[in-house]
Amino acid sequence: MKKNFTVRKFYLFIFSLILQQHPAFSQSSSINRQIFFLDDKLIEVTFTTDVKKLRNDKSKPIYLPAHVTMKFSDTSVISEDIRVQPRGIYRKNHCNIASLMLNFKNPSSPKLSPLKKLKLVGGCRNGSDYDELLLKEYLVYKIQNLLSNMSFRVRLMHITYNDSKQKVKPYTQYAFLIEDLKDLAERNNCVEKKDTVFYTEATNRKQMTFVNLFQYMIGNTDWSVMRCHNIKLIVSKNDTLSKPYTIPYDFDYCGLVNANYAVPDEQLGIEFVRERLYRGFPRGLDELEEAINIFKEKKESIMYYIDHFDLCSQKCRKNIMEYLNEFYNTIDNKKKVESIFIINARTN
Repeated sequence: MKKNFTVRKFYLFIFSLILQQHPAFSQSSSINRQIFFLDDKLIEVTFTTDVKKLRNDKSKPIYLPAHVTMKFSDTSVISEDIRVQPRGIYRKNHCNIASLMLNFKNPSSPKLSPLKKLKLVGGCRNGSDYDELLLKEYLVYKIQNLLSNMSFRVRLMHITYNDSKQKVKPYTQYAFLIEDLKDLAERNNCVEKKDTVFYTEATNRKQMTFVNLFQYMIGNTDWSVMRCHNIKLIVSKNDTLSKPYTIPYDFDYCGLVNANYAVPDEQLGIEFVRERLYRGFPRGLDELEEAINIFKEKKESIMYYIDHFDLCSQKCRKNIMEYLNEFYNTIDNKKKVESIFIINARTN
């Protein structure tokens, strides 16, 4: 056991050296987007655009010019002109600045152009409370990464927004970029499944079982396969007629994040997002045990990652781990597993 741990440490050390020498961290070279999303190190960013127009334009989104400067942990800097547009329905209408789509693929951004177009998720408003919510949502993605390769990778940033018209005071907040779905599908030997409506149980059963448990783990009810709400579908490249895999995303309404603006759908019969509700269909005990074992095997890694995520306060980290331990106590109890995931599972 000790020998295997030492070997893992050695390979992690070698990999870190490779990362440091890779063009993704060289000011003179272009970014490599695969390695870009494998690195956990925070990027300090300065973002300059017409902030007021970005905030207030409720018409059909158009791209605005922007200038971005990224300072990486190895001291390299990339500073280029890109384009940006607002996205998202709720955040666009209720937040200070909408979540954004960043278009890096421009003649004016040769070093960043390999990133192509990426979604940026920022805090709904300014302030430490909203920073904490953003960081907790980022952690949900990282937890999912530890559990499954079929999950969106993310890259954390600390962004200072400057208004090019100097009508809005500069402000700083945390944000993260989300990996493009094509890249997620590619590394799973899949392609995106578009323009097709699927019933929940018409998707890959093993993956759907995992997703059901993951959503229950984080206390998330804000998703639907049939409505393609906060779910993407990918299908095997080798068999495009096979059942698609479900990939969840957008977790700001989940109980683990516990955003002050998040309220559950009244039809679900729960009052608060912290209340867990299993939204999957019944499964056999053998199927559940197979999926549950994935969560049990990764528990130590998940708790370690959260406990050492220093950007969140100690109180915040403790709260997250206590919430997750409630889930682990549930899946350790066979009677609760049968009651929640079989007997009282949804039937329609």
